[in-house]
Amino acid sequence: MNRRLFNQCVLALAASVSFLAVPAWAAEEAPDALIDRLTKEALDIIQTDKAVQAGDVDHLMQLLDTRVMPYLNFQRMTASAVGPGWRQATPEQRKRLEAEFKTLLVRTYAGAISQAKNLTFSVKPLRAAPEDKEVIVRTLIKGRGDPIQLDYRLEKSAGDGAAGWKIFNLNVLGVWLVDTYRSQFAQEINAKGVDGLITTLAERNKSNAAKSDTSAKK
Repeated sequence: MNRRLFNQCVLALAASVSFLAVPAWAAEEAPDALIDRLTKEALDIIQTDKAVQAGDVDHLMQLLDTRVMPYLNFQRMTASAVGPGWRQATPEQRKRLEAEFKTLLVRTYAGAISQAKNLTFSVKPLRAAPEDKEVIVRTLIKGRGDPIQLDYRLEKSAGDGAAGWKIFNLNVLGVWLVDTYRSQFAQEINAKGVDGLITTLAERNKSNAAKSDTSAKK
């Protein structure tokens, strides 16, 4: 697998979740139609937004908070990544885990966004029954080299201000995003507890921020 192509696919993954402008009527759409439109908008933003291309983390965080979070079940993503430790966490610890995990994801992908150019995609036919509450939407991301499958797992949500389909996990190159972090987080919790995981995530985010600042000054 070409490393650059791998990075492009990860970028498309990040873009599809993190940089979308979503109008209220999106909740009415079928899950595959929703992913199709959101990905088009995401790739368009990557091509036109100079701050996104520069990897401006503050700008990316603002986009995520204002345009995406209502359509992403991030609490479920965080809980799944944390695993059994989530049940042990207090409401305040859960809030901090969500915040640090979101920052980690944005900073992980922000630095490589400028490389995501000339990408196209297609959505595969949806295999789901009308009564299904969870579905997988499969897409193909095309850049240099062979197309790469990128899957979205969505749930049907009602109420809480944004009824409709919400993304709660993604799969790129056969690996689900949440699973990537679960074993790492479990090791931290087993060794240091929930507060230890929070501290580790905060320190990693500070380190990533420092690296970004250093790179920006060069």
